[in-house]
Amino acid sequence: MRTPPWAPAEASRPSCASPPAGVRRWWSALPVDERNWLLATEAPWLARLDGLPAADRDIANRLLLDDRRTELDRAIAAASGRERGRLRKVRDGLAALSDRLADEDGPRAYLLSLDTGEEGRAVVALGDPDRASSVLTHVPGMTADLASFGGELARAERVAVRAAELDPRSPTSAILWLDYDAPDFVDEAAGARRAEAATPALRHFQEGLRAAHEGSPARQVVLGHSYGSLVVGRAAATDGFEADGVVFVGSPGVGVDSARDLRVPAGEVWSTTSRSDVIQYAAVAPGGFVRDMAVASGVPVAGPWLAFGRPERDLWFGHNPSDPGFGGHVFASSPGSGHIGYWEPGTPSLDTMAAITLGSAR
Repeated sequence: MRTPPWAPAEASRPSCASPPAGVRRWWSALPVDERNWLLATEAPWLARLDGLPAADRDIANRLLLDDRRTELDRAIAAASGRERGRLRKVRDGLAALSDRLADEDGPRAYLLSLDTGEEGRAVVALGDPDRASSVLTHVPGMTADLASFGGELARAERVAVRAAELDPRSPTSAILWLDYDAPDFVDEAAGARRAEAATPALRHFQEGLRAAHEGSPARQVVLGHSYGSLVVGRAAATDGFEADGVVFVGSPGVGVDSARDLRVPAGEVWSTTSRSDVIQYAAVAPGGFVRDMAVASGVPVAGPWLAFGRPERDLWFGHNPSDPGFGGHVFASSPGSGHIGYWEPGTPSLDTMAAITLGSAR
């Protein structure tokens, strides 16, 4: 395609690391025909620009879908053994993503980022975050990848749908932010390295949501599930995190020992852990486990209940945010929710997550 004389000079173009507010100003200053030309010719570059309007970023990423599918098919044909199996899982995840993007029954989906390398990553918004009154960013935990995309997105979607039921006048967008290398195995999840690596990208993405929003600022809430709660905790532990509230669900600890250590507005730290969630037992801090064993064996009759019948205070990555002593709001979840049942329709945890997103939780 021939470059028109009015095409923006490459030297003036922002990069993925540019401040999102600057990206938004640059894009808004371009005439419509220049924007359309860039979308048609520079989709790979525009597809990951935080600060670009969601509708335009969605166009850029959708234009890449066929190319990514073709690349995967070629790689599968040339691969064998475990590598071929891995690539097939990524392709299956891409197919499920394509189906959801074409589905018009639920909230309109916006593809904000796509990466088919390794195990695959995607960022998908349900409802336009640029025009929503409330925006929830859902950060999944261990084993999350493109192959498991469908289940993760369904959880985010249930919050958006329930929020619309609770307050039909306030448009809500729920985003699945699967843009980090989530741990696949317990030994990987035992370290904070992957959470620390994810933190800059999550902070930049939240900044981009704020910069791209139309009209009055939206209420931005960031939810971390399981290991994803550590990602959110790390991101919220320093100034400048664009979140009006954080939610921790089934957390192994969030990297700090008090809600006061999180740079979000006072009273906007929320957490829940089901009584049947194995995380509070599998992610106990070593010292806490030793104390539990001592109580269980040293106190007649009631020892085991005192040691293991209540939520653990000290978890692998710090003070349990679902312990009232952490200083946040602890909200109810069904006793039988386990580790992934928090989003089941009709559960108190789903209702409260939707209310927190809307800013109406008490």
